[in-house]
Amino acid sequence: MSRKLFGTDGIRGTANTEPMTAETALKVAMAAARQFRRGDHRHTVVIGKDTRLSGYMIEPALTAGFIAMGLDVVLVGPLPTPAVAMLTRSLRADLGVMVSASHNPFQDNGIKLFGPDGFKLSDSVEAAIEAIVENGHAKLLPDATGIGRARRLDDAAGRYIEFVKNTFPRGLRLDGLKIVVDCAHGAAYKVAPKVLWELGAEVITVGVSPDGTNINHQCGATHTERMQSTVQSRGADLGIALDGDADRLILADEHGRQIDGDQVMALIARDWAKDGRLTGGGAVATVMSNLGLERFVSGLGMTLHRTQVGDRYVVEHMRASGINMGGEQSGHIVLSDYTTTGDGLIAALQVLAVLQQDRRPASEVCQVFQRVPQVLKNVRFQRIPGAPKPLDLPLVQDALTAAERDLSGGRLVVRPSGTEPVIRVMAEGDDAAQVEQVVDTLVATIEGAVSAETQAAQ
Repeated sequence: MSRKLFGTDGIRGTANTEPMTAETALKVAMAAARQFRRGDHRHTVVIGKDTRLSGYMIEPALTAGFIAMGLDVVLVGPLPTPAVAMLTRSLRADLGVMVSASHNPFQDNGIKLFGPDGFKLSDSVEAAIEAIVENGHAKLLPDATGIGRARRLDDAAGRYIEFVKNTFPRGLRLDGLKIVVDCAHGAAYKVAPKVLWELGAEVITVGVSPDGTNINHQCGATHTERMQSTVQSRGADLGIALDGDADRLILADEHGRQIDGDQVMALIARDWAKDGRLTGGGAVATVMSNLGLERFVSGLGMTLHRTQVGDRYVVEHMRASGINMGGEQSGHIVLSDYTTTGDGLIAALQVLAVLQQDRRPASEVCQVFQRVPQVLKNVRFQRIPGAPKPLDLPLVQDALTAAERDLSGGRLVVRPSGTEPVIRVMAEGDDAAQVEQVVDTLVATIEGAVSAETQAAQ
């Protein structure tokens, strides 16, 4: 069965439009409840969300679906995605659900599912849930005595705060550090500043006034300009920008210069390798990570393994290879000694630990390797039912072949986004001008081909 609901990170779309409607959320909850029944015990599901307006629609729809199938629901309110994964394991729940579209604008929303082990679901389990959605559920409903209940976990935020603080080296504090944290008006708007302040830092907050519609708007990990300028204007030692559900981060040094996920991975890999904490002989990244990271990890005598884009694919490879550190250039950093999914706050604490121990500024500590010239541009397109996919068009295929030939020794990655109607075009190589030209040519070709197909369809 082809996948209609699930993308690279759960189900995602525009709120109140399929598949992100209350009706579909209800069906997904019922299907997931059936999929995760594993005995006669009282089943439980943990549901968290970010700060989007549509969360008020999706959360109760999911709750109704689970309760109708006989599961008890624990509601934790706005909390980071990794908090939901942690609480799913901590509470011995059968399932965890995060209502969030991560870094997308407020108009979008999503549903991320976690198994009882706190890990995101595999492709095969997602396909099974889709099949149940298509086949219906009415005959599976329990009688009136078997309906579930819902309750709120009042200390959910406090549990997560203490969990995160316990990942910081024992005996080390953040005293003397001034830190800017941009919470993107999202799920971490309360917990992130508290963690940093309780560990001793002077905290300057950005993006901590959610109103339901401002999540990720000109702030957070995808729009770091405000965080960077605040670091400079306030004389901070480090800037931390989280995304809407706080499962990833982008940093800035004391000069306001951006530090991406590749540099964070390199820093942690070097630090952990020095202490003998890096397992599996390397790290895991995706095809989008810079070639400079691969060369740096190789220089440590280790291997950088690459996967397709999506932090759950990174995690799957980490688990299969016995590797305890991986992530994405976009800032998803997975440290499996602590978490089962990306956690921007825990990753930031690992960087802050190195800063405190080295007593050197972030500009010296966090620029770990020399980046190979890399260009990434996006082509947005309109999905037309029945039309060929943009990358399957003959003109685009010919352009891809020519681009790979022109790069000669570099890397080219052209892929559709799994979360929005966008084609991502990335190229890298030692010749910066050539890389720029290859990407510009490809982008122009794809835009022209897509435009022609759209006009023909109309």
